[in-house]
Amino acid sequence: MTEALEALEVQAEIDKLARVLGEPGERFGFLESVPARDIRRLRERATDALFDADLAALRRMALASRLLPPSLLAGLAERVFGPLLSARMAGLVDASRALDIAARLSPTFLADVAAETDPRRIGHLVTGVPRATISVVVGELHRRQDWITLGRFVTHVPNDTALAGLSVLDDAALLRVMFLLDDTDRAVEVLGLLPTRRRERIVRAADEHDLWPPLFALAYRADARLRDELVHAIGALDQQARARAVRQARELGVAALLEPSSGELAG
Repeated sequence: MTEALEALEVQAEIDKLARVLGEPGERFGFLESVPARDIRRLRERATDALFDADLAALRRMALASRLLPPSLLAGLAERVFGPLLSARMAGLVDASRALDIAARLSPTFLADVAAETDPRRIGHLVTGVPRATISVVVGELHRRQDWITLGRFVTHVPNDTALAGLSVLDDAALLRVMFLLDDTDRAVEVLGLLPTRRRERIVRAADEHDLWPPLFALAYRADARLRDELVHAIGALDQQARARAVRQARELGVAALLEPSSGELAG
């Protein structure tokens, strides 16, 4: 990986760590020289520490919640517990009961909970949420431009659930989310599952929204077939867009991705 692409990944990991700790990203500038994978491990450990704090008490609350009807628990979640406590309890409640409660929550509150939760702990629950609800919640997260939360969930849910959620996003938003997935191999996998025309639109969105860096970061990780398809889509752009793509590729140190056609793309 080139130094420029590594810097992009490092900044993305710093932003995600800052989100977990509830602090502005600027406070973690001292981590810019740390490899992205190490910052990712730090974030995962911090998440585990936060979710495992007071775990015994949370388990007792989850056990006691069995005595209350789901309708009452849903009301308590929104009016008393709030999104943070609800997120930490979600993975401790029986799956069928958790889904029953979730069905009674407003989409806005579900989006609040999603932003606070750890998808590694509740990814199995998301598969049971109706597609219509997923679409509304994804739409709300899109409205908030919460690409980090969307990326975390796409990393940890099955393909059909991920694709259903991504179908709600516009092409620029989808590219932003894909770049922020915790697992770059997973990002490439999901990118490859999208319809060819959607990938072509993503390439156009990269130019229209100045998102060439995340696109080239994904292309760098892609297999030869997918990479060639992306390069072909770049070649189908107008001359000025192709020139912008070549310039960005050179700045990122990945001009070789466009070879041997880089001269043709710029022309």
